[in-house]
This record gives sequence, C-alpha cells and structure tokens, in this order.
Amino acid sequence: MKSEIELFVINKARALRQQANLSQSELALELGVSDGFIGQVESSKSASKYNLNHIDRLSKIFECSPKDFLPADNVNK
Repeated sequence: MKSEIELFVINKARALRQQANLSQSELALELGVSDGFIGQVESSKSASKYNLNHIDRLSKIFECSPKDFLPADNVNK
C-alpha cells in the first residue's frame, strides 16, 4: 500500500503529465524508465512508486522544483 506522501507525489506527477499532454509512455521515455513503469506507478494495484532520483528528473522535465512534489504541510499530522 502506498503512503499518503507517495500518493501526493504520484498525483502531482500525473497532473503535470496531463497538463503537458504527455502519455505515460512519453513520460517514461523522458524519465528513462521502462514503458510500463508510469502506468504501474499510477495504478493503485501496484506497489511501484517514484524514488528521489525520479523526482529530481521529473522536476527537470516539468521545469519545476523538486519541492513541488511535496505537500505544503505535513501529511502525517
């Protein structure tokens, strides 16, 4: 099961991907991961998730700060 913070990162990345009109496969290519990885990450049935290196690369792809992938407040209050 994915934690709240992991889900926040995944949902933020999905929103940015959709805003940029990128398919899961296109983002996978830019991120340097396998073709199905993004689909696995975005699936609630898979344990796959982004790691810190992915977040760093996502911030470069979407021209934002890695901080943008973190919630403004503590999600585990």
